[in-house]
Amino acid sequence: MAAMDTESAPLTLESLPTDPLLLILSFLDYRDLINCCYVSRRLSQLSSHDPLWRRHCKKYWLISEEEKTQKNQCWKSLFIDTYSDVGRYIDHYAAIKKAWDDLKKYLEPRCPRMVLSLKEGAREEDLDAVEAQIGCKLPDDYRCSYRIHNGQKLVVPGLLGSMALSNHYRSEDLLDVDTAAGGFQQRQGLKSCLPLTFCIHTGLSQYIAVEAAEGRNKNEVFYQCPDQMARNPAAIDMFIIGATFTDWFTSYVNSVVSGGFPIIRDQIFRYVHDPECVATTGDITVSVSTSFLPELSSVHPPHYFFTYRIRIEMSKDALPEKACQLDSRYWRITNAKGDVEEVQGPGVVGEFPIISPGRVYEYTSCTTFSTTSGYMEGYYTFHFLYFKDKIFNVAIPRFHMACPTFRVSIARLIINNHTTWI
Repeated sequence: MAAMDTESAPLTLESLPTDPLLLILSFLDYRDLINCCYVSRRLSQLSSHDPLWRRHCKKYWLISEEEKTQKNQCWKSLFIDTYSDVGRYIDHYAAIKKAWDDLKKYLEPRCPRMVLSLKEGAREEDLDAVEAQIGCKLPDDYRCSYRIHNGQKLVVPGLLGSMALSNHYRSEDLLDVDTAAGGFQQRQGLKSCLPLTFCIHTGLSQYIAVEAAEGRNKNEVFYQCPDQMARNPAAIDMFIIGATFTDWFTSYVNSVVSGGFPIIRDQIFRYVHDPECVATTGDITVSVSTSFLPELSSVHPPHYFFTYRIRIEMSKDALPEKACQLDSRYWRITNAKGDVEEVQGPGVVGEFPIISPGRVYEYTSCTTFSTTSGYMEGYYTFHFLYFKDKIFNVAIPRFHMACPTFRVSIARLIINNHTTWI
């Protein structure tokens, strides 16, 4: 009879074995794990099992085993302490912290001065004070990033990339939050916009819209582009760079650490290279990278400015007698409407480079389109150094250029609608 009573006894939480319960708890998110503390004494004890918090520390705060050892704390304490500090950013912290860690790891051996220019993270009270100063709430992902690093010192080169032409240079610094607040805009055309970057050479900035206003979506990042055909100074078009701060920052970091943006003379150059944009003729390979320059472009009138960087390389296995010199270039330039322009001329950028086995020659030039996109292709004409009468052509691969998504000024739309109604 006693055996029967034991078998029929109801199964309770207290009677369940520990290991299956810990396995179940390991699938819970940190919120549910905390709530378990209030269900029963048994669950409270089990939910404090330290290995359960290891996954959450790694997932949300990117805390490594080494950091845990250095701090000499258990996983649960590490999670709680970090949550007390930056818990409001838990939905953003891991993505932004990883981007910062990846960027610094990549740049330290390549651009050490740039890493040294980064400032320590801002305090919560500093960010709160800026919100009070500008009268707007800062996006949480923006605040999260600035808790990690409060921008950089105003130095050259800037963290957010450079661009150089013969008579034009741009290098964008990531502004600290106080400097950004000083440039906060409430004027028509840029209402509720906070500068993220600044170039001391061109005055160029990228902005984030901290409020939805004048046709902008809240939190999107853009370059301003004044409408040069409008008399209204509020008519400012926008080249959209990111939907949110996280989108903008992480996509830029990915382009850098993947090698998509080349590092030249300790600077990040924002050229985009299509791996398929390569052509080989005999022993010579030509590859092309391109970049859009918003500061030299406009939507009205339509004028889209692009720069391209060309690399000409002769195989190191080529025979010495294959050494040659570039004589001329031919371009076939096609815009989005199918209009074609042909350009021929001596040399490249005023030079007649000599290419020999293992040697590389690179140069930068530019072009403009009246359409938002277009492409170029062509060839170079060379002659052999040892057989000067023997000339040959080297193909330049077709490369496409397209400006970012843009949005026209709502002020201009209103003016146009008013004119139509009249």
